[in-house]
Amino acid sequence: MYLFVLDIDGVVVATTYLNVIPNLTRAASPYAVIENVVVDETLRGTGLGKRIMADTLQAAWDVGCYKAMLMTGSRKPAAHAFYRACGFSPDAKTAYLARPS
Repeated sequence: MYLFVLDIDGVVVATTYLNVIPNLTRAASPYAVIENVVVDETLRGTGLGKRIMADTLQAAWDVGCYKAMLMTGSRKPAAHAFYRACGFSPDAKTAYLARPS
């Protein structure tokens, strides 16, 4: 598990969380799940999100992950455009979510 933090002058302005998961398929190559992608609202659109996401993805590739996945609960078109601009495809998988009752 990795927590990425981007700071400007000692102030945290962006975060991502990378979880590397062992795998039984794909010659035992791990895969990555990225969560908690957050950029300070006042700094969105400045490239900080793409910067921290690029570093997060590179870390996944560096440890041998064969794919990286993320889910978002956001309905905002800008959030989905951001993930597509970072190289994620909304059409590759179908996500399901279960919560305790």
